[in-house]
Amino acid sequence: MLAPAPFIAFIPVTDVAVARTFYESTLGLPVVEEGPFALVVSAHGTKIRITPVPDFVPQPFTIAGWDVEDVDATIAGLVSRGVVFNRYDGMEQRDNGAWESPNGDLVAWFTDPFGNTLSLTSFLVS
Repeated sequence: MLAPAPFIAFIPVTDVAVARTFYESTLGLPVVEEGPFALVVSAHGTKIRITPVPDFVPQPFTIAGWDVEDVDATIAGLVSRGVVFNRYDGMEQRDNGAWESPNGDLVAWFTDPFGNTLSLTSFLVS
């Protein structure tokens, strides 16, 4: 029933102006709309509603991610814009923060200014 309907993602934040700078300028996502209830950006046609939540507490897991062709190049581009990639104890990660999953996918994590964990994944092509 919902398969043909476009998906909309939601990301909670505490300050929409700070979020706009990060998602638009740092990540390069174009703003589609800004209103009193959300800042809407587009991620390759998927709308992301960046929504102010006054008592927001970030969760300890990934809330959003991007399927990228070249994780290393994307990491390098984001690092040049000030993004710092997370390192996790017990995970063997490359110098740039990328981790190779058992099936060969490459994954890297970073946080937005509010502590939301975001990820990049380059899926192994078989």
